[in-house]
Amino acid sequence: LIFFFLGLIYDILYIERLEVNMNYLDNINKETWEYFKVLEPDFPAWLIPYINTPTMLKQQYISTMCGKNYTKLFNVDYYYSSLDHSIAVALIVWHFTHDKKQTLAGLFHDIATPTFKHCVDFLNGDYMKQESTEDLTSYMISSSKEIMALLNKDNIKLEEVNDYHIYPIADNDTPKLSADRLEYSLSNALFNCHLAKLDTIREIYNDISIQTNEDGIAELGFNNLDVGLKFVWLTSVLSVIYRDDKTRYSMQLIADILKDMGTLGIVTKEDLYTKREDEMLEVMRLNGYKDVIDTWSNACEVLTSSEEPKGVYYVCHGAKVRYINPLVNNLRITDKSRVAQEMVDKNLAYDMS
Repeated sequence: LIFFFLGLIYDILYIERLEVNMNYLDNINKETWEYFKVLEPDFPAWLIPYINTPTMLKQQYISTMCGKNYTKLFNVDYYYSSLDHSIAVALIVWHFTHDKKQTLAGLFHDIATPTFKHCVDFLNGDYMKQESTEDLTSYMISSSKEIMALLNKDNIKLEEVNDYHIYPIADNDTPKLSADRLEYSLSNALFNCHLAKLDTIREIYNDISIQTNEDGIAELGFNNLDVGLKFVWLTSVLSVIYRDDKTRYSMQLIADILKDMGTLGIVTKEDLYTKREDEMLEVMRLNGYKDVIDTWSNACEVLTSSEEPKGVYYVCHGAKVRYINPLVNNLRITDKSRVAQEMVDKNLAYDMS
């Protein structure tokens, strides 16, 4: 999706309407900072100016939970932003490569993320791949005069940082382990889903090294089978959470309200990149969706049916299957462990019908 006047409204609307914190690290949550220190004890000072650009800072107003932190269905009690995630990915890439270009590609990979994150993929009908907003990555980078000035100073070209898919440590295909996949697994296990403490996160992370996969390509992998099994257990649990009934319902509900408001002219596509999530929820409440949002916000469960419901709003489709089959000493863990294979099989068998 190419929004022709996104650049025009960017400096005017975004800077005027968002309360931008121009020094992100000065106000970082203590728990997030402790987690960052696990990923890279020596925070790279050269990265800070890139983080403090307006285009990057707007990501601190988007949660990684795709709106799920605004309903009791999930009881999320920690705010972990898209900016936090992007910085953490960059730290992982830097930790293992010490390559500025790869690190910046990791930092920028979600720069085009709109409000409510992957809910907009649902809005675009891309609930199975959840990649529909990535097309704007290059545009968002090139439209930022601050980022482009920094890149020019560091003698780095746009095409070297606008697609993290070209760097296998930063990103690769499921079910391989990449910095992006590793980061959202660790942070979700730690902050959003309370599946692990920081000591467990540290144990898992410190066991990882760069290895060579079956295709002869560099990939993050584990040195010890027992640690790899801990990680597979965590990610298998998370994988189901990412696509369970409550998650698919919530994300499609937000997407359908956004679509409805777009059809009615209440919001524009540009609003998805300029309004905070709390602002967008208020727009919903003020424009006829208050009862819906309040009901969803206070709900503790969703109902399921084996037959098509009549006379009610319902959701019936799948979602992207996120799972990881990591390397352990250059071999897939499922080739080394029957237990790992059983965990992966159980995860993949989750019924979304």
